[in-house]
Amino acid sequence: MVVDSYQKKEERKHKNSIPSREAIIFLLKKYKNLMSQKKIEKKLCINNQNNKKALHHRLKLMEQDGQVIHVKKRFYTVPQHCKVIQGTVIGHRDGYGFLRTDILKDDLFLSSDQMKYCIHGDIILAYIMLSDKKKRNSAKFLKLLKPNNLLIIGRYYIHKKISFVIPDDTRFNFKIFIISDLKEKISIGSIVSVKLLYQSGRNIKVQGYITEVLGKKMSTNLAIDIALRTHSIPFLWSQAVKSELYEINNKSVEYDIKNRIDLRHLHFITIDDEDAHDFDDAVFCKKKNNTEENWSLLVAISDVSFYVKSNTAIDKEALSRGTSIYFPSLVIPMLPEKISTDLCSLNPQVDRLCVICEMNLSDKGELMSYKHYEAVICSHGRFTYSEVSQLWNGDIFLKNKYQKSFKYIQNLFDLQKIFNKNKISKKGIDFNNIEPKFILDSNLRIKKICENIRNDAHKFIESCMILANIASSFFIKKYAHPVLFRNHASPKKDNVVRLRLFLHEMGLTLLGGDIPQSSHYSNLLKTISNHSQYDIIQTILLRSMTQAIYSPDHCGHFGLDLSSYVHFTSPIRRYPDLIVHRIIKYLLLQNKKNIIHKKDNISKNYLYTTHEMREIGMHCSMAERRADIANRDVFDWLKCEFMHQKIGCILKGVISNVTSFGFYVRLNKFFIDGLVHITSLKDDYYYFDSLRLKLIGKAHKNIYRLGDVLQVQVVSVNLIERKIELSLYKSFS
Repeated sequence: MVVDSYQKKEERKHKNSIPSREAIIFLLKKYKNLMSQKKIEKKLCINNQNNKKALHHRLKLMEQDGQVIHVKKRFYTVPQHCKVIQGTVIGHRDGYGFLRTDILKDDLFLSSDQMKYCIHGDIILAYIMLSDKKKRNSAKFLKLLKPNNLLIIGRYYIHKKISFVIPDDTRFNFKIFIISDLKEKISIGSIVSVKLLYQSGRNIKVQGYITEVLGKKMSTNLAIDIALRTHSIPFLWSQAVKSELYEINNKSVEYDIKNRIDLRHLHFITIDDEDAHDFDDAVFCKKKNNTEENWSLLVAISDVSFYVKSNTAIDKEALSRGTSIYFPSLVIPMLPEKISTDLCSLNPQVDRLCVICEMNLSDKGELMSYKHYEAVICSHGRFTYSEVSQLWNGDIFLKNKYQKSFKYIQNLFDLQKIFNKNKISKKGIDFNNIEPKFILDSNLRIKKICENIRNDAHKFIESCMILANIASSFFIKKYAHPVLFRNHASPKKDNVVRLRLFLHEMGLTLLGGDIPQSSHYSNLLKTISNHSQYDIIQTILLRSMTQAIYSPDHCGHFGLDLSSYVHFTSPIRRYPDLIVHRIIKYLLLQNKKNIIHKKDNISKNYLYTTHEMREIGMHCSMAERRADIANRDVFDWLKCEFMHQKIGCILKGVISNVTSFGFYVRLNKFFIDGLVHITSLKDDYYYFDSLRLKLIGKAHKNIYRLGDVLQVQVVSVNLIERKIELSLYKSFS
């Protein structure tokens, strides 16, 4: 029995004599496990039915005040016995959700009851509760830390004079009731963006107001507009940015040329895709007589930092964007067009300020020495990968067309042969991805889908850029200046375990123990180079790896098998590269001052602190993921619009992913994935083997696994949800 020292006080306050809050908390603290209300009643000697009701009411009030936690069917505990965790809410179309955290491997289940306190995208504080009958840990809402402030895109409707919006994203499983429309008349079915009014509490209608009417008929441009707003991507230039742009001119450039090394006599060229919008790198190489250092390779990168000074309006906007985004019909540049496609773009036959990474290479193409310096160059030609590849393959017409540049392009070819022979571009893990190329018609719809083939010119430029990035990392590391490294961590142990289970099913082995090295992945890829299911195995290897991020912590790059790596070569379209340029120029200036004043060491007055680098790195990593997701959203719509014309068609494909609700099939002809839902498999009851990624029939033991070749029929296409539904037509496995 628990002695309640507050009992007399409670008897004076309340008609029903029940234990005080303090006594209940004392009991729950003493009893470490979950305690049912019946057990609380027994321990506190509560027998009267009215007192039991009063106790239940008190427990509810104590729960509202955060003094106790109601777990399930009148089981209680105190917060001190629960682990509190922060995470992001992931909604589900059926009303429940999950809590995704940075700490836990698996998401925590949020019941539909708990989802009444939060919505998809909210950042909340929650208690981790014990496993339920389905053997999954769940979470109980405690506190809203940061509401989802993103715009929600949906369709506008009116029913009985009440305006509401149904979100396109089914993870928002509710109607948004509009409190005030725009002054303009909105037609029913219009696609609109909505800002939510935050309301806490249960069973409260979600309200918001319309910020913009985007259109009614879907198109590629509208899909882009939706992606920009859904992911809160900045796309307009502020007045402050426009004012600073107006002040930028070429006079200061002409003055600065005098203080730079003049390389305008060297035959630099740019090599890019046909549809490239900005040119931030140019290359030049020549053979040397030196027996140890056989080649001199100069990589010229546009000196964006000359125009974009730290903490200016342009700089702040560039950081906010983090990266340029290349949509099918539109570019959202990190920097204004005056800078990105004009002043900083290495266009042909115009003088441009650059930061040079000059590298001396061995006869095997290995980096022997390097130096960085500021220079002025003039690009002698803008070439495409296709043109350079054709020139290397002896195209007579192009040889005559580019007579002045042919000699220098041949020098590049001679160096590429060395790179190829010694596999310079294949250091680390050489994934041979098949990437689709979408050819659009005049209406910006998919006209044709073909394989995007990488030729030797692609590989050569990639090798040049990697070498320049490596040299830049070495240079900055030498002075121990805080910088944003491009880190790619080793695969997580759990991912390696799952990967090995899959490989075992295929009769393959990944060596390397608990923590395989990059070389073990490379050796496996070489082993399966002629395997009939090479593409699927390669995809699973990719999925087992972590995502690369920007960080001041020096962790190395697993994919490239490098101890350190930075991004230096694309300052027009990536903010981390701009940071690296500023640091290199700062160190060069400090070095110059030290030589003048005969000092030995560079001053420790760093341009950026480690804390600043960490904050910028986190933001740029987020911006990179945001850009990828937005681009994928647009291409998913384009794919669905294309496949809508293929409904009823029977197509051949291969299983690319297996889940608890079915399997995805990649259509060979179009490089597009569609879902065969588990409910459409009528011949048996199938269960999911999550470790080996299989669906297994309970009665007939039919198995659907990664790599299985199938014939499927296109059943339906949901353009709003961007989903393609397939049905099994024939299995060849």
